Amino acid sequence: MTGLYYEEFEVGETIEHEKRRTISESDNQQFCDMTMNQQPLHLDVEFVEGTDFGERLVNGLYTMSLAVGLSIPDTTDGTIVANLSYDNVEHPEPVFHGDTIRVRSMVSDKRETSDGERGIVTMHVEVFKVNDPDEPVVCEFDRTALSLKRANQSSE
Repeated sequence: MTGLYYEEFEVGETIEHEKRRTISESDNQQFCDMTMNQQPLHLDVEFVEGTDFGERLVNGLYTMSLAVGLSIPDTTDGTIVANLSYDNVEHPEPVFHGDTIRVRSMVSDKRETSDGERGIVTMHVEVFKVNDPDEPVVCEFDRTALSLKRANQSSE
């Protein structure tokens, strides 16, 4: 278990996640297949040639899901009860096959549950394209999780 307990999160703290991922065509294709999303912007080479993008886009939900996955070891691995919400999702820049992304989480809020047994933590998550010299933000969102408190962890 490497995640943080409720008490270990500090509002204002920034967590730079070291693990990065290069997104392949296969990643995008499999995600679209599993979710039954057949949007031609993600899958059809001829269709996208006639768009402003000029090449297939990585599914934005995959980018967001991957960002959550890359952030879990440093935030909620083994210490989470549940993800409660994903809010204010934006995709300001496109992601293409072969792009490498990195993730940063900033703790924006935390509060105990009404029974005092657990805590609710909100993080603002930013996803950056590292193979672009400007490292633009390609996705950002707020993730709220219900977290275990160290005092209430179960003994195993």
